[in-house]
Amino acid sequence: QVRLVESGGGLVQAGGSLRLSCAASGRTFSPYAMGWFRQVPGKESEFVAAISWRDGNAHYSDSVKGRFTISRENAKNTVYMQMNSLKPEDTAVYFCVADQDRVVDFDGPYEYEHWGQGTQVTVSS
Repeated sequence: QVRLVESGGGLVQAGGSLRLSCAASGRTFSPYAMGWFRQVPGKESEFVAAISWRDGNAHYSDSVKGRFTISRENAKNTVYMQMNSLKPEDTAVYFCVADQDRVVDFDGPYEYEHWGQGTQVTVSS
């Protein structure tokens, strides 16, 4: 059974930074891709970033491109997201996602079988 555990959320002022981590566990877990979605109450989940596990290619939403950086540590089955220049509109619950099968649409939530419990990120103005 695959389990994703996020950490690193919190409260930060606008312009500040946070680093999210997501560790995946599971005896036979071998991801094709991992990434992050976010959600605010009353809205659908929104793609943030994803990374291909084999070659490290990164994908970003336009809203975070240039401010967020996703990276991976293969040996630890861990994905990170460095979030800089945070804005109040980045406030959301951030969910780690992963899939072991081929991902085509990296920004499609339907592509990812495994989801973490989420970590709250709050950016004050």
